[in-house]
Amino acid sequence: MPTARRARCGWPGAGSVRAVSLNPALDDVRFCPRCGGAASVDAPRLLRCAACGYHEFYNPKPVASAIPRDAEGRIVLLRRGFEPGAGRWTFPGGFVDLGESVEDAARREVREEIEIDVELGELVGVYSREDERVVLVVFAAVALGEPQTTAEAPEVRAFAPDEVPWDDLAFWSTAAALRDHLSR
Repeated sequence: MPTARRARCGWPGAGSVRAVSLNPALDDVRFCPRCGGAASVDAPRLLRCAACGYHEFYNPKPVASAIPRDAEGRIVLLRRGFEPGAGRWTFPGGFVDLGESVEDAARREVREEIEIDVELGELVGVYSREDERVVLVVFAAVALGEPQTTAEAPEVRAFAPDEVPWDDLAFWSTAAALRDHLSR
């Protein structure tokens, strides 16, 4: 087994918690990607090559999300079509691409996942844990259309604040952001 630090991750109601590597990209790396020489790995965050001087840091990846509300003030959630969290509820979101602002990524992810545009509002919060590979940035948003289902979101539903399916949310950060959003 690689010597990389192992972390535990899971989401509410998902049953068993499984062990995963904090940085699977470095678990089995032994050689430099530039010159092929022997590489040293300081898991979970650094790869170094003494032969050519190459080094690379692995840092958490930013994820941008939006909590859309419809004209009646209901919260638009989607049931995830893919792992992690397949079949559970969350709001649209995904990784920020290079050359893209966090705000633009949040808008793009909403368009990709539920095929609507949104008007972003205030920042709801930034969510992270030391044993996870992402930093989640969440905005409030107003839905500018009727959400559609997609492969990423096979079910989309608008929930009144008192109807949020708390026991069936995909991630701890989904619950935290929704609580923060609803407490305002």
